[in-house]
Formats: sequence, structure tokens, C-alpha cells
Amino acid sequence: MVSRGGPQEIPRPPSARPGRPAPWAGLSGDLLNPSLADVKEALAGAAPARPVEQRLDDTRAAAVLAALYDEKREEGRAAVAPLSVAPLSVAPLAHVVLTRRAQHLRSHRGEVSFPGGAQEPGEDFWTTAVREAFEEVALDPAVPTPIGELDHLRTVTSQSFIVPLVAELPGRPDLVAHPGEVEQILHVSLAELLLPEVFHEEIWTIGGQQRPIFFFDIVGDTIWGATAAMLRNLLAIVTGTFDPRDRPTPWGPFAGE
Repeated sequence: MVSRGGPQEIPRPPSARPGRPAPWAGLSGDLLNPSLADVKEALAGAAPARPVEQRLDDTRAAAVLAALYDEKREEGRAAVAPLSVAPLSVAPLAHVVLTRRAQHLRSHRGEVSFPGGAQEPGEDFWTTAVREAFEEVALDPAVPTPIGELDHLRTVTSQSFIVPLVAELPGRPDLVAHPGEVEQILHVSLAELLLPEVFHEEIWTIGGQQRPIFFFDIVGDTIWGATAAMLRNLLAIVTGTFDPRDRPTPWGPFAGE
């Protein structure tokens, strides 16, 4: 049996209860095995990213980089979930670069996240995202090409304002983890994230409000919180299941609403 999820402790409140299924639940076939070309086509036709209202005290907003690339063959994919996917395929499969944060960090230790961090004075969000990716995993800033932007969000606990940017890479990058920030670099296919047993939603009561919290139980790790919300947003767009009435990033309000 394949073990999914990681050893990190997730601070679930006693009131946590199951939420909705994945937006892509019920889909099958190639829709669950997207290539980078599929991602680019979906993002090109998507509505503009919904901004969260930016406050005057957001003096150091943050940006993250969802860097994607194609890999012709995903080694071991059939062994991960033999009942859910076809045998190894030579078709291109889109992969995303993620990191597991170092255990000695003061906040979010051991959590899976996109490379990213706080904006420096004078930077635009793209400059912030590629600079942070270089600092965390040694991704050459000249390599990523911007292909889209996801809904902005504000986290519940830290009230951080985050802009997620999506980038194309020409192939699997040769990366090096910064030992002060990153415990491990993860290369995860969107096909794995779309497996029916990987995603689930829980409803938590936080600050007197019921909020959806998202989880992806991949092999060896659990992706949750803000990173999972951004991935859910991306995958709903890629699979054509994004509902503009939905609020996949639960920390709004979205600007203008």
C-alpha cells in the first residue's frame, strides 16, 4: 500500500468536518493528465485573476512562483496509484516545483509551499517571485516565462497578502535547495494532484467563521492551507471546472465585492 501524506502535525480544530468534493471530481481520461500545453491554453482563456483588497498596511506583500514544466515520462507513476491511472505514458505531463520548508524555521516549518516570499521595495510581483525562487532553489531568474496569474489571497493566521504567478520552464530544472530555507525540493505532476484520493476539503471554524481548508495528500507529504488553495485554483482552471461563483481562496474579500 502506498503511503500518502507526511509526518507534519496539522492543527485541526475539534470542530473540523468534511467539506465539498474536488471541482474536478467525476472527470476522467486526458482531462486528468494535463500537459504544459493544456495548462497554457487554459490560463490564456481564463478570466483575470481576482484580486484581494490590498490594505495600506500591506507594506511587504508576497509573491510565489508556480513553475511548471513537461516531463515525457513520469517514472513510477503506475506504482503510485495502479488502480487510478494507466500504465506509464510517454505523453507529456505537466509538473510543478514545490518545496518542503526547513524544520528549523520559525513559521510553517516542514510545510509544502511554492518558492516565494516578501516583496522588496521597488519590485514588481514577478521580480519578487523569481528572486525568491533563485534564493530558495537556485532557479535561474532568466529561465521562467510568465504564463498566468492566480487569484490573490490573504492568509487567515498571518494575514499575509499573496500574489501567485504561474511560469513555464523549458524542461525539468536542475535545482539546489537552500539549506537555511528548504528541506527538500519536490517535483509533483498535476496528474498526481488530480487523482481522486489525493484532494479533500474540510470546514474549519476560525474566528467565529466557517472556512473551507484544502488538502492534497501526495506521496510522502500533505499540501494544505494557502498552497493547497492556490493549487486548487490552478487545477480547477486547467480542468475547466472553475466556478466564478466559488470562493476557492477563502480569505477575501475579493476586491470590488
